[in-house]
Formats: sequence, structure tokens, C-alpha cells
Amino acid sequence: MNQIDEIIDNALAEDIHTGDITTLSVLRKPRPMRARLVAKEAMVLAGIAVAERVFSRIDANISFKAEFADGDRLDKGDVIARMEGNAASLLQGERVSLNLLQRMCGIATQTAAYVKELEGTGARVVDTRKTTPGLRVLEKYSVRVGGGTNHRTGLYDGVLIKENHIAAAGGIIEAVSAARSYIAHTLKIEVETENLEQVAQALQAGADIIMLDNMGLEEMTQAVQMIGKRALVEASGGVNLQTIRSIAQTGVDIISVGALTHSVRATDISMLMEEV
Repeated sequence: MNQIDEIIDNALAEDIHTGDITTLSVLRKPRPMRARLVAKEAMVLAGIAVAERVFSRIDANISFKAEFADGDRLDKGDVIARMEGNAASLLQGERVSLNLLQRMCGIATQTAAYVKELEGTGARVVDTRKTTPGLRVLEKYSVRVGGGTNHRTGLYDGVLIKENHIAAAGGIIEAVSAARSYIAHTLKIEVETENLEQVAQALQAGADIIMLDNMGLEEMTQAVQMIGKRALVEASGGVNLQTIRSIAQTGVDIISVGALTHSVRATDISMLMEEV
């Protein structure tokens, strides 16, 4: 919770800074109010506890009752949560709470759409490190809520030898050999490849996971056959809702989609206030 509190506190400080001038000028005295978070479109819910935490960081006396849980599918008009407390506190938490909740729901909703496209193929959707700076923990959680799987969290918890690593190390075999001698035996090594020649080199080097980066469907199919289950196969690049199923049908195990987080559309949620 400390990491999430840090995200929330930074967002509140960015928004409120030295004080909410509008609220301070309009509401001179405490005034009890009720509020509702309302879905303005269909979506997959993610981040309801984060939304609640925003208000509790502002005012511990705000009551917050969630009407749905993360992973639930909402229809337009559904009341996501009900709150009651001092009007000033509700107003000061509104935008930060909605910003985080809408983005997290957007990611979960988009992930669920990708997962649905893969039904029956055996392939899995995974995310990438193309996340909003500072929000990675929330965004990767939202991918899981939507039914997707997380790739590595950061540079510290997985070996992924990419194009520039290969160039710097002098080749795929050299890069894999150097990594293998450095890391613990419990870690796997993934290698990014751009053509069948590099796939062959990655196999020779003993890579555990081979990424097929921006390959066409025919070349991807050939690569899967060449690998022959000797390594997990990940497809990356050019993936969208229109292409993901055909990519899965080449036989790859994993499909990474940067769009789950880097270009997602926030869902539409409103906070509506009323007198107690």
C-alpha cells in the first residue's frame, strides 16, 4: 500500500498544491454531502480500492461503499460506489480519484477485449514496459484484472536481450552466454529476433524464450516450426484487435501488446453530488 499511497499523494499534491481555491472560496463551512461514482459506458472495473484510498488520504471521515468489485463488468448507468462526507473533501478528491479509476478501467476493458479475441487459441496476452511513468504498478494490476498476464515488471526482474543489447555484446550467442554466466539459475533468458537467422542463433545459444519482433505471419509460422517447442515463443509488434487472432494462429505462446497501457482510452466515469 505504501507505493500506491505515494502515487496518490503525489497526484493530490500536483492537483491541490497550496489549496483548492475554488472550494475554499465557495464552501467556507463544513457541509455534509453524498456522492455517486457512475459508469457512463460499459466497462470492466479496475481500481475501486484506489479510488477509495484517494478520498481516505484527504479525509478519513469519508464513508465509501463500493457497489462492485474489480473484474466486474459494468453497464452504462451503473453506480460504482457511494460516498458521504464533507463536501470540500469530496470535491478535492474527485479529479484524482477519477483520473486513476478511469485509466485503470480503460486498461482492464481493453485487455479484456484482446483476451476475448484469443479464445480457443491457447495464446496469452501480456503487457510491456510501455507504461505511464510512476503508474506502472497500477497499470499492470489493471492488465491482470482484464484477464491478461504481466511481462517483466522492470529491468530488474527479467532478462530480455533486445536489438541494442545484441549490437553492444557482439551478437546473440555472445549476449546470451554473458547473461547466463551472470544471472541466477532461476531466471530465464529471452532474446528478441527479427528474422529466421536470428531465431536459429537464439536456439543455438539456448534462449528460454524467443521473441519474434515485427515478423509477417508466414515468417512467424516458419519460426514457430523451427523452434519446435524448444523455447517459448513470443510475438511482438504490429499487434491490434484486428491482427491478434491471426498472429495467435501461427502457434506462438505469448503475444505482447504495448497498446494495453501506452495508448489506452480512459473510460467515462462521473462523480455526482447531492444533499444529504
